[in-house]
Amino acid sequence: MDTEILEDLGLTSSEIKAYITLLELGSSSAGKILEKSNLQNSVIHRALNSLIEKGLVNYILEGKIKIYQATDPEYFRQFIDNKKTRFEQILPELKKKQIFAKETTKATIYKGKRGITEIYYKLINLKAKEYLTFGGGEQCVNCMGLTWWNNLHKKRVANKLPSRQVFDESVRLFSDNILSNPITNVRFLSKEFAQFQETVIVEDYVAINVFTENPYGVLIKDKSVAEGYKKYFEMLWKISKK
Repeated sequence: MDTEILEDLGLTSSEIKAYITLLELGSSSAGKILEKSNLQNSVIHRALNSLIEKGLVNYILEGKIKIYQATDPEYFRQFIDNKKTRFEQILPELKKKQIFAKETTKATIYKGKRGITEIYYKLINLKAKEYLTFGGGEQCVNCMGLTWWNNLHKKRVANKLPSRQVFDESVRLFSDNILSNPITNVRFLSKEFAQFQETVIVEDYVAINVFTENPYGVLIKDKSVAEGYKKYFEMLWKISKK
């Protein structure tokens, strides 16, 4: 049985073993649990006490002996809901601490296609005036897939974020769906401009996304850096063609 999900919920390996052993035994004394689980005496008692606190095990007294029983596995749904509720209660405080932090990390590296996706969706969800990009090429399209790019720009348009983008001529073959989107302006440079990376500038953010065999991206939050990249973008925009 794959018990990794139980670890994700915060149970230790000894707690998981004790709980599953109890499910198999039904009602049982600590001695029988100890014998079947092969855990040490002190470990099993710590695990049982912790499971009782979490509501996953209960017991009755038969004379002076505790008889333990595992709570129905369906209780895990309530266990998860309780964790979610507790997290929702502290989330506003966590957000406040993030806002008032004296120093914030200015550059973060994201790895893999999931990392790349996180960067782009972070940028298109910003309340910004404009989404600027340059670079890119066939390799970028092939890496993420044309459907991925189309869905990205549909979401950007849904967020009412206008774009200006500069690509090389080879991208024209793939860009019909993007060009047909509203609030979308695309211009082209010669095929020699083709790149395996794309630079995105949104407000004070700059993302440099590299679409190699092992894609990765660097997300920078720095107003001065963003202004510098915007100047470079405007130069490219002036010399590019529709």
